[in-house]
Order: sequence, then structure tokens, then C-alpha cells
Amino acid sequence: MTVTLKDFYADWCGPCKTQDPILEELEDDWEGRFEVEKVNVDEQQDIANEYQVRSLPTLVIENDDGIVERFVGVTQREDIEDALESAGA
Repeated sequence: MTVTLKDFYADWCGPCKTQDPILEELEDDWEGRFEVEKVNVDEQQDIANEYQVRSLPTLVIENDDGIVERFVGVTQREDIEDALESAGA
């Protein structure tokens, strides 16, 4: 089972900068149990539109079956971990 966390962000987005260290920490602690895909909405609008991203930051957690969880706004580590576990990471 592949678990992916898509991080929709923009360079000008203040809350995105708050979210970054939380994700980096998770990535280090969960070593290889999930993949992080950073999606810059200014450069990759097609992907942002496909996922109907309207606010930043938006996190989308997916597995082979599709989207498991979606978070809008700065999301706490515990919530992300719960969703990753639900997704099978």
C-alpha cells in the first residue's frame, strides 16, 4: 500500500511556513512509511484544480484506494498521524 501526503502550498503563504516543520518532523520520524509530494499551487494549478484546493495550506492523504483524509489550514501533527495510520502508513 502506497501512502502519499500531498502538501498544497505557495511561497507567499504564511500558514504554509508554519506547516512545513511539522511535516518535515513527521517525515523524519516515519522514515519511508509515506511519501510527501509538495505541490506549489502557483506552478501546478492543474493539480490544485484537480484536487479542488481553495485554501492554503491543504493536505491530502491518499492511498491506493484514493483520498483518505483532507485537511485545510495548519494541521497538528497528531491529526496527520491519525490519518496516515488510517491510510495504512
